[in-house]
Amino acid sequence: MLRLFRYLRQSVWAVAAIFILLVLQAWCDLSLPQYTSDIVDIGIQQGGIENAVPLRIRQSTLDALELFLTDEQIALADASYVPDGDGVLQLDADAEAVEALNAAFEAPMAVLSGISEDTQAQADFSAAVQSGSVDREQLRALAAEALAALGDSADALVSQRALLFVRSEYEALGMDLSQVQTSYLLRTGGQMLGITLLMVATAIGVSFLASRIGARIGLTLRDKVFSKVVSFSSAEIDRFSTASLITRSTNDIQQVQTVIVMSLRIVLYAPILGIGGVFKVMETRTGMTWIIGVGVACVMALVAVLISVAMPKFKKVQALIDRVNLISREILTGLPVIRAFSRERHEEQRFDGANRDLMRTQLFTGRVMTLMLPAMNLLMNGVSVLIVWVGAQRIDMGAMQVGDMIAFITYTMQIVMSFLMISVISVMLPRAGVAAGRINEVIDMENTIRDPEHPRDGEKPLRGIVRFEDVSFRYPDSEADVLEHISFTARPGETTAIIGSTGSGKSTLLNLIPRFFDVTSGRITLDGIDIRELTQHKLRSLLGYVPQKGVLFSGDIESNLKFGGDQITDEQMKQAAAIAQATEFIDQKPDKYHSPIAQGGSNVSGGQKQRLSIARAIAKDPLVYLFDDSFSALDYKTDAALRHALEAHTKDAAVIIVAQRVSTIMHAHQILVLDEGRVAGMGTHEELLRTCAEYQEIAKSQLSESELGGMQS
Repeated sequence: MLRLFRYLRQSVWAVAAIFILLVLQAWCDLSLPQYTSDIVDIGIQQGGIENAVPLRIRQSTLDALELFLTDEQIALADASYVPDGDGVLQLDADAEAVEALNAAFEAPMAVLSGISEDTQAQADFSAAVQSGSVDREQLRALAAEALAALGDSADALVSQRALLFVRSEYEALGMDLSQVQTSYLLRTGGQMLGITLLMVATAIGVSFLASRIGARIGLTLRDKVFSKVVSFSSAEIDRFSTASLITRSTNDIQQVQTVIVMSLRIVLYAPILGIGGVFKVMETRTGMTWIIGVGVACVMALVAVLISVAMPKFKKVQALIDRVNLISREILTGLPVIRAFSRERHEEQRFDGANRDLMRTQLFTGRVMTLMLPAMNLLMNGVSVLIVWVGAQRIDMGAMQVGDMIAFITYTMQIVMSFLMISVISVMLPRAGVAAGRINEVIDMENTIRDPEHPRDGEKPLRGIVRFEDVSFRYPDSEADVLEHISFTARPGETTAIIGSTGSGKSTLLNLIPRFFDVTSGRITLDGIDIRELTQHKLRSLLGYVPQKGVLFSGDIESNLKFGGDQITDEQMKQAAAIAQATEFIDQKPDKYHSPIAQGGSNVSGGQKQRLSIARAIAKDPLVYLFDDSFSALDYKTDAALRHALEAHTKDAAVIIVAQRVSTIMHAHQILVLDEGRVAGMGTHEELLRTCAEYQEIAKSQLSESELGGMQS
């Protein structure tokens, strides 16, 4: 799986942009709980009064506060307030100055708030101030003693009394406290809305970039897999079933693509959010950090159990998908045979068995993973209850406020969720790892048919003389040779026919020429050049190959006849169709050469499909024609007319025909008779009738006594 992440290198700048956007998104996400806390604590409980620094204050009140301050603090207070008329001062200071004043004002305000609650103490203090007999050092010492007497709850009580003092000051100034609260709530809510919109924008940006990266990687993998499969020889194709290759090219790549997108979106984001949440929790100073450890440990334990139960099934799913695809392909391609033998019910049961196996496995994994969501909800709700229970006690003790507890719950959920997100991805990674391994199997498969390092493509003009020199061949992993010591020469202007019983190796011999397989020993030459010293493209550009089973591609008749290359003109196409005896049925169609061809040529008959396949090879005008039993679906009249027209057209080309019918090849210049992979006879039709028992047996089974007698005489 890690090997596939190397494809991210082609999108390194996009990945960097995603990382930056995720950091910004995490900052937004982690900022919102603090705003929620501020709305509860400051906006609701404190009436919008943020700290112990009044926005407006009477000069007499400031003078009373300064009695408790040092000279440096007094200078800062005097510099931070400007006159606003009628003995009222307006705050005009930066955030740093406000923070310093808040620390300086809290204790004096708490003392003055206590004095204001005692009428006699307030009268004595006012008289002392007016007489100038107040000792500032003594006042600060008394304030410090009073705060020390409060013990652990000193900070919370001092803050509360300071805020009450500011509130009473606003009331004394005739300020609308409801307006102060409303203004704070609107300002803070607006900031929350702005941060939320920014977070949404970053999330959209990350999803957009991650989707593009994932789509590009999917495109690259599909291109690599397809290019690799196209380069496979028959030996490599046999190692993978067609259904498996389709699954690897579609479902497996989709699995990898999905995990890469989620990794960019979640795996990168979860650590950023989790680490940021830890720092934020440490700033809250609630004393409940241990709850986070409990929550994370429970999450990891739950995920570990789920993974251990579901993982073996995840690995089984891909193989079951392959089996369903394989059976589906067999049934669809063999549907006429299935109907002819009335085996629909049996095939339905076979497909149903594979389908149900896949369904049961997917249901099991789905149910196990479905348990994760309610289990996580239960766990997270349990953590929330624990935080509320512990937090309520601390609130009752005055050690924390309600908003701090709300923020702590949110941060805890974010931290736990970050671990949960990583855990969910860790569940998906093994399945994607299996898919990635299957993809790599295809991409890393070493081709048995390779181009030479120093090809001899342009060494000399080629005429098309094909020579087999003591060629033997065996299939991969086979213990015996399929072909043994085959030697013959096919020359331009001559037709070489190959005939033999079923399984004698006729098609295998023909498939060695275009290098669908490579010979095991001996060599095949083209004008004296070993075909392994030519590139596959060069070699196959010289061949006109017609397979045993006619293969057409979706499109129209013209696109199929011009399949050999853009150099084929309309005249060449029509000439090829005429030679292949296809003009008659083409001209009967309303759109003629533009008539549509369905996938696999399913909308034309077997004979028409064969004639179009032959015309496609003729239109290419190759040096060597290879016909692999390509006349079997033609009637005798069409067969004879086609061979006569073909002989006139191929005077300068070598023609090699694999056939089952003696009538198709009896006029060939030389006939090879194969028997169990060996050459049992070679010569003309007449010569073989006299000298080759195997050929005589084949001829007797197909020709009448008069034809045999006439030929022998």
